[in-house]
Amino acid sequence: MGALELDAGPCTLRPWHPADADSLVHHANNRKVWLNMRDGFPHPYTQSDALDWIARARAARPVTSFAIVIANQVVGSIGFELRSDIERFSAEVGYWLGEEFWGRGIATAALKTATAYALQTYKLNRIYALPFSENRASIRVLEKSGYRREGVLRLSVFKNGQFLDQALYAFIAHRRPE
Repeated sequence: MGALELDAGPCTLRPWHPADADSLVHHANNRKVWLNMRDGFPHPYTQSDALDWIARARAARPVTSFAIVIANQVVGSIGFELRSDIERFSAEVGYWLGEEFWGRGIATAALKTATAYALQTYKLNRIYALPFSENRASIRVLEKSGYRREGVLRLSVFKNGQFLDQALYAFIAHRRPE
């Protein structure tokens, strides 16, 4: 395994490669995936979209976006948006997984591994996620990965013609005594 390949049990996390484009399109071009993503994630998802995403991910420093790989096939993505200024010890995590791999514990394994990596590598104290409140599967992944619910952002996003709530979940490395 290479220096930036992370063993997550049922999957491996690694930086993106140009050769990942076909597999990325195959799994990302799915309306059910798109419905749970921000609008920057296009639908339909084309070869051009895949190549653009891979180029951006490969150019980013530090590396914060990883392919989720099973049997040498990219089946999803997980990444962090590092914050700055007074939030410099925080990051937002986002992830998705191809529909045929849902319900197998893969997203949970990927999130646990990526969280541990990010806390150590980027010297973070807090990692948070903002899933749509109706995305019960993603919320379950967060909970099983040690993230705690902090609240709800009511009607905070507009997706697919409607306003939706987002749940706020966070993993805190160094908790204050409660």
